[in-house]
Amino acid sequence: MRFHDVWIIIPAFNEAGVIADVVAEVRSVFPNVVCVDDGSRDGTADRAFAAGAHVVPHPVNLGQGAAIQTGVEYARSRPGAKVFVTFDADGQHQVKDVVRMIDRLDTDNVDLVVGSRFADPQTQAVAHVPLLKRVILRAAAALSPQSRALGLTDAHNGLRVFDKLVADELNLTMNGMSHAGEFIALAHENRWRVAEEPVEILYTDYSKSKGQPLLNGVNIVFDGLLRRRLSR
Repeated sequence: MRFHDVWIIIPAFNEAGVIADVVAEVRSVFPNVVCVDDGSRDGTADRAFAAGAHVVPHPVNLGQGAAIQTGVEYARSRPGAKVFVTFDADGQHQVKDVVRMIDRLDTDNVDLVVGSRFADPQTQAVAHVPLLKRVILRAAAALSPQSRALGLTDAHNGLRVFDKLVADELNLTMNGMSHAGEFIALAHENRWRVAEEPVEILYTDYSKSKGQPLLNGVNIVFDGLLRRRLSR
């Protein structure tokens, strides 16, 4: 089986309406899925388990960063695990993009492949990003010294593929959405070899209803500045 050493990590909070379909779609290609139920109150864990995922529960909601860290720790403890993928629970990501990113991990001899909505402006992926979100995401990448140093255009994309080196060294301390910037900061600090792969995000009415408000974009930038100050 080609992907026997790949683990898909899905952080989820109150995603009972879609999580079974998301897990089933992922498992049609990748047999190993761990869903971290981040304190959901709507049956997310039961539906993810019924769809075939390993389920690790948080008793209370800790945030996406904490759920990803828990999922990575679980996956890296599994025998034979070599490749790790963070994958959103709301149906925005596509399995075909994951397959392509895994191929990049091998062919480009890198440690981390980050999905980007903006890496290839000739595709329709950019046009599908809502205008305000596009502005915020581009600004966040431009304001991040680490993103600029690594040549990244979309540092807050939740679709990532990485190897065991990254999984073993990953230590996210920002529990909320600011973990995305911290992930890139860790890549820069640890000198992980990074590449970017164009991906298309599926913006459904449901996924947009679960999206980040404008204030979160401001908070992400602020938290990144705070982390840099504390790390000096």
